[in-house]
Amino acid sequence: MRNLITDVSGVRVGHASDAKLGSGATVVIFDRPVAGSVDVRGGGPGTRETALLDPAQTVEGIDAIVLAGGSAYGLDAASGVQAYLREQGRGF
Repeated sequence: MRNLITDVSGVRVGHASDAKLGSGATVVIFDRPVAGSVDVRGGGPGTRETALLDPAQTVEGIDAIVLAGGSAYGLDAASGVQAYLREQGRGF
């Protein structure tokens, strides 16, 4: 054990970055859906699908989390993850 998030069974992490652009994205994918929650703060947060984490909604678990910038490009990084999960027959 190295005290990393990947030490947790069923959790995989991937990261891609471009040092020249100063940009990147990190994805956490779970082997099976897990409970999820979010606390959105700030005056102009860039989020995608976070409203579905409200307990009153129909989503009971999440398959992945995408961490990226809040620009249009950062938000669109989730599209690739969504496409991957769809190919695997996963997701809401």
